[in-house]
Amino acid sequence: MSVVLDSSTRVLVQGITGREGSFWTEHMVNYGTNVVAGATPGREGQEVHGVPVFHTVRRAAAEFPADASLLFVPPRFAKDAIYEALDAGIKTVVVLSEGIPLHDALQIRRAALSEGAMVIGGNTSGVISTGEAMMGFFPYWIERVYRPGRIGIMTRSGSLTNEVTAQIVKAGFGASTLVGVGGDSVPLTRFAEVLPMFEADPETDAVVIIGELGGTMEEEVAEAIEAGIFTKPLVASLGGRTAPKGTKMGHAGAIITAGKGTVEDKVAALTGAGALVADRPSSVGEMLQSVLEKVG
Repeated sequence: MSVVLDSSTRVLVQGITGREGSFWTEHMVNYGTNVVAGATPGREGQEVHGVPVFHTVRRAAAEFPADASLLFVPPRFAKDAIYEALDAGIKTVVVLSEGIPLHDALQIRRAALSEGAMVIGGNTSGVISTGEAMMGFFPYWIERVYRPGRIGIMTRSGSLTNEVTAQIVKAGFGASTLVGVGGDSVPLTRFAEVLPMFEADPETDAVVIIGELGGTMEEEVAEAIEAGIFTKPLVASLGGRTAPKGTKMGHAGAIITAGKGTVEDKVAALTGAGALVADRPSSVGEMLQSVLEKVG
């Protein structure tokens, strides 16, 4: 079982005719993703790697009902594109673009919550249910690192994700689903909102979160564990622990404000709730082995 998407999920691609949209659509189709349609204004009637293209999302969804939409659009157009998907009844939207304007992000999150939808991103590498389907930037060597298994992964970082996932595979495990929530200052979906999905998944034995300094998402995970919302083993790897104070980080979300969001705060909250925190990415696999042996 997978969370967010699986091989049966009907995916629509917005911006499919652009260079990036076309390139990654081909990868998704080759991986087995059920891409049913695409939408680019003014390009109706075309096909991209066998996928029919429509002028609007509504026209595409009327002929090919979609469960999820993947956006290849510039950040300034993300809000309108997401609203178009939500208006067409699509309940899962993955937006890859980095730097969505702050007020747009706040409005998008409010709209998604009011529609009972999940918008994932921005500045995310996407979502992959290993061996079934993917939505996003997962390269040609994907099967060497992203192998099927029973470990759920949530991440704020693209580059660290490959490293940590490789360590999980090295330890003899694989991933059920990986969800990249993204590195923008306002994540449209937060770690703690995905945790219940992994909790309910009988084929996820444990979860790894790949976090970093800034924001409070990791502390919210600790609160979910303490509240009993998530009861499975959890291992965290946190980027930025060796960064000198005052260092500017690459992600807009890696901002310490009002004395909150330091790596030390996150480590204290997570360990206090009973999670394990790796001191380096290479320790994640060893920690998974240890904690899963204990629970049988």
